[in-house]
Amino acid sequence: MAIPPFLKPRMLMAAAAALSLSACFGSPDVMKRGDSKRPSTSAGKRPQINSTPSFTSAESRQCAVDLKQAGVRFTPLANEDHGGGCSSIDSVKLLDIGTPTTNLGAMTCPLARNFAAWAQYAVKPAARKFFGTEVVKIETFGTYSCRNIYGGRSGRLSQHASSNAIDISGFVLADGRRIMLDGGWKGDKPSQDFLRALHTSACRRFGTVLGPDYNAAHYNHFHMDMSGNGYCR
Repeated sequence: MAIPPFLKPRMLMAAAAALSLSACFGSPDVMKRGDSKRPSTSAGKRPQINSTPSFTSAESRQCAVDLKQAGVRFTPLANEDHGGGCSSIDSVKLLDIGTPTTNLGAMTCPLARNFAAWAQYAVKPAARKFFGTEVVKIETFGTYSCRNIYGGRSGRLSQHASSNAIDISGFVLADGRRIMLDGGWKGDKPSQDFLRALHTSACRRFGTVLGPDYNAAHYNHFHMDMSGNGYCR
C-alpha cells in the first residue's frame, strides 16, 4: 500500500527517535566467569582458584573456631594460587578485631588469630600505660604481596607472598596523636617505650618479628610473620 506523502516526514521522525533511544540504553553487559577483579601476577595470568574450600586442615579449622570464640569477625577466603610461587591458602579477611586496622588483605588464619590477640592484649594496654589513652586505629602497610624478601640477596619469596605476614607502620590515639615507627622508634621517651613494649610482646606471639633495628628496609615498620621459631630483631 502506498504511503500518503503527508505521512512520510512523521514516520522518518519516529524512526530517528527510536534509534536515539537505543543508543542511550545500549545492550546489557554480560559478565564472563572469572571477570571479578583480583591481584595481577608478574606473568599477567589470573589467579587459579582451587576446587577445595578454605580451612582444609585440622589446624586451620581449629583456628577458625578460636577466632569466633575471641569475638573476631572474619570471612574465609577461597584458596588461590596466584602464580610465581605466590598463594593464599587457608586465609581469611579480618572484618573486625575490636580496633580499626588499615590495609588488611588475605592473612593465613594463624597470623590473623595472633594479630587480633596482639591488638587486644598488647596494643590496647600499652597505649593506656604509656599515653593514658586508647588506640583508635592501627595502621599497616598490608599483608599479602607477591614479592621477594626486601633487602635479601637470596631471591627467596617473602612470607607476604603466602599471606603469612603483616607490616605495622603506626598507631593513632584517641587524642589524635599518631605514633609511627618512622620517627617514633627514636622519638620521645613515651613513644620509644610504647613501641619497644609492642615489639617485645610481638616476639612472644609471632615466629619472626623484624623492626627498625634489624636493617634499613624496616626503618618504618614492624614485620611480623608466622615462620621461624621466635626470631626477634
